[in-house]
Amino acid sequence: MQHDTIFADDGEQLHVRLSGSGTPILLLHGWTSSHAAWAPLLEPLAPRYRLLRPDARGHGGHALSINRQPDIQRLARDVINLLDHYGIERIAAVGHSMGALTLWQCIRDFGTDRFSHLAFIDQSPKLLTDADWSGGIYGDFDTARAQRLTDELGEDFIEAVLRLIALGLNDKARETYLRNSAGWRAVRESLRDIDPSPAIAIWKTLVAADYRDVLPTIDVPTLLAYGTRSNFYTAETAHYVAAHIPQARLSFYEGADHCPHLVEPQRFAGELVQFIESA
Repeated sequence: MQHDTIFADDGEQLHVRLSGSGTPILLLHGWTSSHAAWAPLLEPLAPRYRLLRPDARGHGGHALSINRQPDIQRLARDVINLLDHYGIERIAAVGHSMGALTLWQCIRDFGTDRFSHLAFIDQSPKLLTDADWSGGIYGDFDTARAQRLTDELGEDFIEAVLRLIALGLNDKARETYLRNSAGWRAVRESLRDIDPSPAIAIWKTLVAADYRDVLPTIDVPTLLAYGTRSNFYTAETAHYVAAHIPQARLSFYEGADHCPHLVEPQRFAGELVQFIESA
């Protein structure tokens, strides 16, 4: 595995892990995660693909030196900077959670010309809910609830992130969090690598975003993966996304949470390979 440090067009250092060889695939992780989250997919994918796994700025334990208040627009531009650095004209890109939002912002700002295939994992195009939209977080995450979470992130960042994940639609996550299982203790420890200020700045822009108008403009083959026991989203959200992307293929992962690709990595890798090679 190779660790590259490259520079964005604003001078910020970006960190990228490269594995394997062959046709490139870009893997974009979720909020408060890092490149390491994709580790279960290395074994099935790296023998035939060149995997690019960047740490989003403000993530991966890398201190920021240029702008400590990044937004989703900057993360999207970082994707283009990365592709330019490696001389990649078109790439298959996979986005999980914030990674999906980053790709949608990238499509809004730059179009789909740089992407041959796209895959989005367990994400809604609009996190906030209102009288006309119930497809956001929990199906019940209005502006007041979002503001409470933002306040809590400022008071105790780590526990606020854990509660966001645990106290949602997945009963098992709630139960294991409340008894402080080993898995939750490990996640709590990993969050100590996150600088709260940049992460909160990014979070605010994620909550403010609405990509419903972007979905119909996606004119490349698109794979969708959703867990039937997602912490955040119902099947209705998945069906909405699938219905509004012209070339979408929707897969549900029975019993999986917000990370279906990690619950069944071999299945996801197999579906991704078949999708890329047949679409």
